[in-house]
Amino acid sequence: MRAVTSIPRPLGLIALSLLLAGCAIGPDYRRPELATPVQFKQIEGWTLAAPGDALERGAWWTLYGDAELNALVERLNLSNHNLAAAAAQYRQARALVRGARAAFYPSLSSSAGVTRAGQGGGDSTLSTADGFSVGGANTASISKNYDLSLNAAWELDVWGKLRRALESSQADFEASAADLAALRLSLQAELVQTYLQLRVLDEQRRLLEATVAAYARSLRLTENQYNAGIVPRSDVSQARTQLKSTEAQAIDLRWQRAQLEHAIAVLVGVSPSELGIAPRDALPLLPQIPVALPSQLLERRPDVAAAERRVMAANAQIGVAEAAWYPDLRLSASGGYRGSSFADWVSLPNRFWSIGPNLALTLFDGGARRAELQRSEAAYEQTVAEYRQVVLDSFREVEDRLVQLRVQEQEAQVQQQALEAARESLRLLENQYRAGTVDFNSVVNVQATALNNERSSLTLLGSRLTASVQLIAALGGGWQAATASKTEEARASLGER
Repeated sequence: MRAVTSIPRPLGLIALSLLLAGCAIGPDYRRPELATPVQFKQIEGWTLAAPGDALERGAWWTLYGDAELNALVERLNLSNHNLAAAAAQYRQARALVRGARAAFYPSLSSSAGVTRAGQGGGDSTLSTADGFSVGGANTASISKNYDLSLNAAWELDVWGKLRRALESSQADFEASAADLAALRLSLQAELVQTYLQLRVLDEQRRLLEATVAAYARSLRLTENQYNAGIVPRSDVSQARTQLKSTEAQAIDLRWQRAQLEHAIAVLVGVSPSELGIAPRDALPLLPQIPVALPSQLLERRPDVAAAERRVMAANAQIGVAEAAWYPDLRLSASGGYRGSSFADWVSLPNRFWSIGPNLALTLFDGGARRAELQRSEAAYEQTVAEYRQVVLDSFREVEDRLVQLRVQEQEAQVQQQALEAARESLRLLENQYRAGTVDFNSVVNVQATALNNERSSLTLLGSRLTASVQLIAALGGGWQAATASKTEEARASLGER
């Protein structure tokens, strides 16, 4: 009968660890419970649709139909320094994941050295029992040792401590990727809002310049009528006052526009003196934005994703803390050559080796492990509360922007009617003034009313444009959760460039 070969003890320990590898100490992650609304409260007047149907998730700013804006956002993506810093932080998190994954493999090290040691030497005096002293010299002993060794160690993840640590690092890495996406979206939204405000200021300046030209013609007409003795001198003073006041308003817009231009320069990573944006008459388009369902918002927004990944990381750390109560199993092996002569250093008689398991268990630590477990559990509860708060804030931001756009759309319709009425009233009063049936003071009042309505319409349009950007950002912008973990190099490409 054939004898059964016994399994070596180290291999038996490895097999046992593999059997236990399916179990990991600590709680498995479960998404915190949330009361998600079925729809948004301010959804009336909007069409529910999947965000990807009409909204360009990769380049949402193209919805405004402005080529210069598109170019500025691309420059921001490449050159913004805050974004480059976040990309570097992302790469740090990625490196930590690689470090945590390396703990699963054995470590191998080698060493080679030579030591020289001595013992004894010098004079000595020895006293005898008869009272005599005997002097002598000790011969020094000097030895030399040559050592060449190779060491290997492997910690077996019996209780899942290493797996929980990797799980935590992976979640932190994904949170860092979401943080990078959230910062990119925030900076893009800031740039788009600033650019839209600048274009609205350009339109306001164009309006004031056209109004100044109209008031200058009115002043010349009034002066001609005064010279002909038709109107009093007070009409000329009123016309000149109105003209100069409007000129001052037009001049005041210059510093406001310059500040917006400077802010855009910093966002794209250059000094204010290096960027100039020429004025333009045409305004960007006001896009129609499909609104996601509340449940989809949790997948679209990078800040929500980052908060949830931190919950996952904190949950895994509980497992790491619990694993500290169990013994660590480590396999170690070493071998090499050790001799006193260099000539026969690497030879069979000088060979040595050792191999064996090491089981380590902390018996008393003064409560340190229990304190660490309590800290980990409290940290988990903190991240859960923060995650729920981020979700609530995201719902509030969408609701705010929805009600703002819906109400301002109604306001814009009424404001347009008021503007048309003011223009018609101005046309009639100017004709009556030329015919001499009304005084100039009536014309001035109607002109001021018309100008205020024109500026109010532009201010309202600027507010609606800004709110549309804020709504896109509140809905998650161009961040794609489905591909966030697939292309690591693409997400870090900004910092690598």
